[in-house]
Amino acid sequence: MKESIDIKKISEHWIETSDKDFETMNHLYGTKDYNWALFMGHLVIEKLLKACVTTATGEHAPLWHDLLRLAKVAEIDLSAEYADWLDVITTFNINTRYDSYKQDFYKKCTPEFTDEWMKRIITLRTWIKNTQLN
Repeated sequence: MKESIDIKKISEHWIETSDKDFETMNHLYGTKDYNWALFMGHLVIEKLLKACVTTATGEHAPLWHDLLRLAKVAEIDLSAEYADWLDVITTFNINTRYDSYKQDFYKKCTPEFTDEWMKRIITLRTWIKNTQLN
């Protein structure tokens, strides 16, 4: 027998924790912890996409961190530009977690690079919340 789950409650959980992570992302950005701000930006988008997956499938979201893959499971119609952004933002998760990538990623996270990607993360967040979760 399949477990009964409260889809609305699970989706709301993903959205609420994404919003908290968004605050943390902005705090880290403000303190110039750029690599960690971008890592949190990945979590912001991941959690919103997991809310979309839960709503679209009626099931728990998978444990993956691949943003484009999550968007596909949620059957979100993405522009090529947004799909490319999701691919890059997914690397922020990998690059902050694994020591072999950390140093290179840390060097890459200049103020200019971080500004550009923070804006893109905010754009995606707004788009997902306004068009996919309403």
